[in-house]
Amino acid sequence: MNVVSLFNGMNTGRQALENVGIKVNKYYSSEIKPYAIELTQHHFPDTIQVGDVTKWKEWDIDWQSIDLILSGSPCQDLSAAGKRAGINGSRSSLFFVFVEILEHIKKLNSKVLFLQENVGSASKLDVGIMSRALGVYPCRINSKLVTAQLRDRYYWSNIKTKETMFDLVTDIPQPKDLGIMFKDIITGGTNIIPQDYLKEYKKGNMSTIQRDKHTCLNTESGQQGHSQEYWINRDSSTNMVTLIYETEIVRTVNKIEMCRLQGFPDDYCDILTTAKAGSLLGDGWTLPIIEHIFNFIER
Repeated sequence: MNVVSLFNGMNTGRQALENVGIKVNKYYSSEIKPYAIELTQHHFPDTIQVGDVTKWKEWDIDWQSIDLILSGSPCQDLSAAGKRAGINGSRSSLFFVFVEILEHIKKLNSKVLFLQENVGSASKLDVGIMSRALGVYPCRINSKLVTAQLRDRYYWSNIKTKETMFDLVTDIPQPKDLGIMFKDIITGGTNIIPQDYLKEYKKGNMSTIQRDKHTCLNTESGQQGHSQEYWINRDSSTNMVTLIYETEIVRTVNKIEMCRLQGFPDDYCDILTTAKAGSLLGDGWTLPIIEHIFNFIER
């Protein structure tokens, strides 16, 4: 396949194709974050970097040869953790650049496949706008089925669809629940919050704490660029920083644990600092979920 990956991040799409046995001929990556590009080239040196997505008309690509286009457009204006500016916000509106590129390819290759991902906390209004722009409604999958974290996401794709009475819908079934819990992936200590730290780290009016279940990588932490671990209250947008407690030491998740939370091998981000790895993993796709979706591509 010839693939264009927009907002490529840590190159999860390429790794997923590799893992499910789909041969890649050319892989074009649109990414501007230096350490994301560094990690991509470390694992796949043949990746063709094309730069800023807004300058796509300048890219040297044979568009009619593209078989698959991937997009994980920014979620900051859509997420419940953000300011809810919506799909027309300054960052999330880059979704429409993806639509422009997809429509351009469709004119040359009507059979091009696509995958677009965004947050499960997006409003119904924004989901509707995005769905009508793409001509298909999404499926919704939570990464908790295949990893130890809560990560609720919408996936729009024409890889597998079905027609309902009124709409075309992405028809990717839910993956099997592997039953992986947070306690299964930590490298040491216990995921218990000492009572002494409870008030200090509590945010909002959260009445329950989920222990020994799943966590959620999130880059919206107090320390810029550092991915913290959050327990998420499923019934509200309030959250609480969760720490790992071991022999009187309270710590955040480490690099290995963050890789495991997104379904990557322990050493996948070894060339990066913990902060940089956390930034990419926190913004990225869950690898086993993308593998699951790609398994439905006809060979």
